[in-house]
Amino acid sequence: MRRFLAIILAFAVVAAGVPVASGAGVSTGADAATASGVTAPATDGTTTPTDNESDNSTTVTLLTYNDIQTAMAQNTTVPRMIHLIDERRAAHDNPTVVVGGGDQVSPHSLAPVSQWRLPVEVLNVLQPDVEVVGNHDLDYGFEPVANYSNASEFPWVMANIVQADSGEPIPGTEPYTVVERDGVRVGVIGLADEKILGKTAVDFDEQGYELRDYAAVGQQYATQLREEENVDVVVVAGHFGVPVAQDLANRTAGIDAVVVGDDEVEYPPQETNGTVIVEAEARAEHVGEVNLTVSDGEVTSWNGRLLSVTENTTKNETADRIITETRGEALSRVVGETRTELDARFASNYHDETALGNLITDAFRWKEGSDIAITNAGGIRSNSVYGPGEVTVGDVYNMLPFGNSLVTVELTGDEVTQLLESQVVTMESETGQQYGAEPQLQVSGITYEYVPHEDVPADQRIQDVWVNGEPMQDDETYTVTVNSYMAGWEGSVLENATRVSETQDLYGTVTLEYIQAHSPVSPTDADRIRRVNHLAGQDPVTLDGEGTVTAEFTLPENATDLRSFYATANASTMVEAQTVRVGEETVTVTFSDYELRQLASDDAELQVYGSYNSSSLDTVYFDSLRMAGDLDVTLESPETATPTATATPTAAPTTAEDTTAAGTTADAPATTEESDDGGSPGFGPAVALVALVAAALVALRRR
Repeated sequence: MRRFLAIILAFAVVAAGVPVASGAGVSTGADAATASGVTAPATDGTTTPTDNESDNSTTVTLLTYNDIQTAMAQNTTVPRMIHLIDERRAAHDNPTVVVGGGDQVSPHSLAPVSQWRLPVEVLNVLQPDVEVVGNHDLDYGFEPVANYSNASEFPWVMANIVQADSGEPIPGTEPYTVVERDGVRVGVIGLADEKILGKTAVDFDEQGYELRDYAAVGQQYATQLREEENVDVVVVAGHFGVPVAQDLANRTAGIDAVVVGDDEVEYPPQETNGTVIVEAEARAEHVGEVNLTVSDGEVTSWNGRLLSVTENTTKNETADRIITETRGEALSRVVGETRTELDARFASNYHDETALGNLITDAFRWKEGSDIAITNAGGIRSNSVYGPGEVTVGDVYNMLPFGNSLVTVELTGDEVTQLLESQVVTMESETGQQYGAEPQLQVSGITYEYVPHEDVPADQRIQDVWVNGEPMQDDETYTVTVNSYMAGWEGSVLENATRVSETQDLYGTVTLEYIQAHSPVSPTDADRIRRVNHLAGQDPVTLDGEGTVTAEFTLPENATDLRSFYATANASTMVEAQTVRVGEETVTVTFSDYELRQLASDDAELQVYGSYNSSSLDTVYFDSLRMAGDLDVTLESPETATPTATATPTAAPTTAEDTTAAGTTADAPATTEESDDGGSPGFGPAVALVALVAAALVALRRR
């Protein structure tokens, strides 16, 4: 039974949302929430805001890249990006500086065997002038930073992550570096924002580190570089989103450019408060190029663009060889076959369940024997689709490249609900306006509904929840398997949960073993995660297995194009509606009594779902909205059934209004023959009111 909220929302439909900027085409990453509100040109272009060049001026070119870690072990874009950077470096007679935006050494498909070694070897071929430490560059902890820094033929910078007791930087890093080219001095500062605290595998407090304010530290070192190092250009290599870069530009003076990483958006060079900001998306798919004209120690003009790495771009032979040899036969080994697509794209896994997400979490439960398994969408990487066909070791570790193992904990039903609620992105939120509603999880052993709207209290955005087909009980204890990264989520119910078991098996290795044991695999979208934009109430029905039965639900605000209605019992087979009739305030749905009876093995509750559109809300990512209602079922044998026990059988549809076809409108009045109560006109609202009051009493009794 849905919570009491279902009754409230039956009377007060979801409020009109804030106008939403379409962001479905923007590339989204495991940490994409920081990109909210960013608007960037969709095509490469050159911009020249000012033109104050003098005879004494010099042009400094910045070549930039960021977040190439997951592509490091795939012999595709990285060798091509290196060639493109070399090509652009050779094309300029002027001073050229190559700056990386962080997240380069982890994760990647060879992480279980190579850790940071392969990425550093490839970066040494690239020969950047400076790299900033990103959140995933801390995947192995603080101590290994010095190891990969020592192996790097270039410096790593990070200014505002320091040792709490001494204020010293992470060993192996410096707050900034100065690059001198042809008499021009360029200072590069490394910065991160507070989101890095929740996106690393390390505990800052436990390890004795603290994060300081990026704007204050950035201003401190920008001034120091100007006054003590006599630099001509100040650049920040910032591992934070574009909005944070814009905030930095507005809160500081003397910073000429910010090279952004982390939120993985395509952001051609643009100016904010005199500071040029650029981000080259991710996965070595782009290179940023910013030309800064310097005169008398000041940047007087600039132009820039993003360059695309394509299949026609030549590969750097050395990088190509290193990656090919390191991959070797191990990652090329076939572990099994999939008969369905395995969708590892960020957008797919953040927005809804996927067949791949179901396979991964099914593997967790298979390995641990737990009641429930949950994994975060950001732990599924590569942004690619695999199969149908053979699945290799490399495919699995491309999709699941982190060094995360499995942790099984005990949670009450109420705590499970809190965990699910904590990940819901509402349509009206800043992130939701760019990307749309998101549950941000993949699950197994559990089916649930979520309501992605701000006018619904955060602790009521999760509605019906079932564990292995049975309604979840708030006070019952369940075993829940998650990955070790999630198990350490600060402030979540997982943080202090009782741990039943911890395994050293990597989540990628567990998935690989599952595919081997069950090949060929055929995972599907099983409707485990159900987005509900409108809670339509409950209608009691009696089923005797004969004829048809109708149910009436409240109509969403400004609803049009009602379609695709079906009934289901928890997570079982779906029964499609025979007809859908739209009244002024209600929608009436007809089903085969026999088919519904097959779903309901006992007096129980069935769920009804339907799709619709509305002028009040922009779905952003999805192509429709979704409504949900309940059927409170009473079973009756045919011989004891009375004529009033079930709805009057309805003749086959003969008009467009009777069907589920697209084009049915919310304001189309029911005819006399097809009135809201299935017979006499004018009784529909009264019937709906009685049903709603009955549902409210049931819900109150449960609470």
